[in-house]
Amino acid sequence: SSGSGDEALKDRRARILSRGLPKQKPIEGVKQVVVVASGKGGVGKSTTAVNIALALAANDSMKEVGLLDADIYGPSIPKMMNLKGNPELTPKNLMRPLKNYGIACMSMGFLVEETAPVVWRGLMVMSAVEKLLRQVDWGQLDYLVIDMPPGTGDVQLSVSQNIPIAGAVIVSTPQDVALLDARKGAEMFRKVHVPVLGLVQNMSVFQCPKCKHETHIFGADGVRDLAKTLGLDILGDIPLHVSIRETCDSGQPVVISQPQSDAAKAYLKIAMEISRRLPVPPA
Repeated sequence: SSGSGDEALKDRRARILSRGLPKQKPIEGVKQVVVVASGKGGVGKSTTAVNIALALAANDSMKEVGLLDADIYGPSIPKMMNLKGNPELTPKNLMRPLKNYGIACMSMGFLVEETAPVVWRGLMVMSAVEKLLRQVDWGQLDYLVIDMPPGTGDVQLSVSQNIPIAGAVIVSTPQDVALLDARKGAEMFRKVHVPVLGLVQNMSVFQCPKCKHETHIFGADGVRDLAKTLGLDILGDIPLHVSIRETCDSGQPVVISQPQSDAAKAYLKIAMEISRRLPVPPA
């Protein structure tokens, strides 16, 4: 009958689709992976990822934290974490992460010249991402924070489908244009069954250093409104502050260099919210 024929066709399609998806395989030695993502560039995602990684370690000195820069075209973790040089290789031919401030870091920026553009097509980028995921000796990590490239393209899908991700953090400014793309980012993770832990509202308010007057340069509470629409939580607000930019540019992120500042406290609170929302890792 046509009914049984339709069912057989559906079964066949399901089998073909399931064959096409890569099997998720954990990264050896890594307990939990947290991805920090944004729908578009320029919203402070890498700065947020760096300070979240440092804050996770600062909140619990017993935890080991790693930071993976998955932005192949525009790696910024080496500069922000004040790291230079090529990774050493282990006897098993795995790359050893470079380390600073107690955080193990890996980035495409360690493998190419600082000023050299990465002019690659999609397949080469995917191969590079696979190497960064699978050919690194992370040791034993409680958290691996992955700084994703902006957007919802091949890299995001590949990372999401290849490794189990404990949760995603979406970073956006309150600006309408950024919010449109942040929504796409959140929806993409939901489609690939990655739990979205919440949103970070970055550059939420600017306080004049002289008169202390506060201005919402990118709009007020746009990320909060988006969070309500999507049924997600706000993990925290990060102000638009010159010290956040200066400290990352100098390779001394604010969580490390100014731990008592309001900005550092905001990142520490966000890291606490992230660890609270993560599932309990297997022993």
